[in-house]
Amino acid sequence: MEQQNTLTKLKTYARKLKQNLFVLYLSYKDNRVPWYAKLVAICVVAYAFSPIDLIPDFIPVIGYLDDLIIVPLGISLALKLIPAYIIEENKEKAEEIRKNGKPKNWFVAILFILIWLLLTLWIGKLLYGRFH
Repeated sequence: MEQQNTLTKLKTYARKLKQNLFVLYLSYKDNRVPWYAKLVAICVVAYAFSPIDLIPDFIPVIGYLDDLIIVPLGISLALKLIPAYIIEENKEKAEEIRKNGKPKNWFVAILFILIWLLLTLWIGKLLYGRFH
């Protein structure tokens, strides 16, 4: 019971933090944001808006690592790097975007598909060489 309660709290925290994705989306386009903060924000937003995860959710336990740990940590880091006044300015605009639905990032999705295909080919080649 305790474990389920902790998982529920973690999911709630991650969901709340993910609401800031649209703030990051707007902030990385802002010229007042330092380049290093833009780089982190772009990576986090691209990964979060990708329709395909690097670690698929059907893989037990680690499949949810990106949703519960990696993305929230990335969001948290990016928000710390961006000046507070820019975050505040972008919150209202972000709410409008969020209401209209999140954009899809197909470039990152294609990148993840290529990574999985290359990994599959590599493992297939290893297995073929070992057993043939």
